[in-house]
Amino acid sequence: MKQQKTVNILVFVVVVVALLATLWGICSNQGPGTYQYESIRGQMITIYGKGIYQHMSREVAVQGIAQDYVTLFIGIPLLLVSLFLTGKNSLKARFILAGTLGYFLVTYLFYTAMAMYNEMFLGYVILLGASFFAFANTMFSFDLKQVPSCFTQSTPVKFVGGFLIFNSITIAFLWLSVVLPPLLKGTICPPEVEHYTTLIVQGFDLGLLLPIAFVSAVLFLKRKPFGYLLATVYMIFLSILMTALSGKIIAMASIGVNVFPAVIIIPLINLLAIICSALLIKNINTDVKNL
Repeated sequence: MKQQKTVNILVFVVVVVALLATLWGICSNQGPGTYQYESIRGQMITIYGKGIYQHMSREVAVQGIAQDYVTLFIGIPLLLVSLFLTGKNSLKARFILAGTLGYFLVTYLFYTAMAMYNEMFLGYVILLGASFFAFANTMFSFDLKQVPSCFTQSTPVKFVGGFLIFNSITIAFLWLSVVLPPLLKGTICPPEVEHYTTLIVQGFDLGLLLPIAFVSAVLFLKRKPFGYLLATVYMIFLSILMTALSGKIIAMASIGVNVFPAVIIIPLINLLAIICSALLIKNINTDVKNL
């Protein structure tokens, strides 16, 4: 792979700092515990009050901890294994490496923008920068014109492309159902904003991630070279991200939050994303050289 040494260094930085960030998020417990806080909008919020996420609402804080577990036990090992196998010229591993780096990039983009300011802020900034440049180098290492030849004729293009379109539209309508009703009623601000400044997740999803998913699906269905690359990488990224979301659902349920129907929808999307990723990886032609 081109720029292998650069990617190796950047991934090493990501792994070391992510280990610190996730372990700190999971293990830290200093603070007074939960308490009620009145937001600037007059909404009473239950604050978590413990550890590095102590100034966040209880519902959001437990989600952060759940994602830390997924990053620690799935994200980091997958990153290391895929990097090692990429160094052995495994084409499948390079796709997995790109998708995993995409997960770290998006995760710490959210942490940098959304998490209440804490001791790990500079760590999140380092993770955001290192994962971005590692992801960019990995993506640019592919010979775009040769990417379609990496996949067999039996690659389930319609199934994967259709799933990506379905997922992007479904999540878009889900987030719009949060944003639009208050606008139509004139109250403007949804309760989900809590004591934060805005809806970070919904904003980045609607403005960035979901359009990327939709466009990659359309290009994939048209069998364009960039569609093959982007759809495969996005699907691997989505598999890890949805695993984190499934963990978040479990965490919210553990503190008594009503997680229906998300407890059914999210794990189902997670399962389908994993199946699609496995099918794509299975159909990568390992005989292709000089990609």
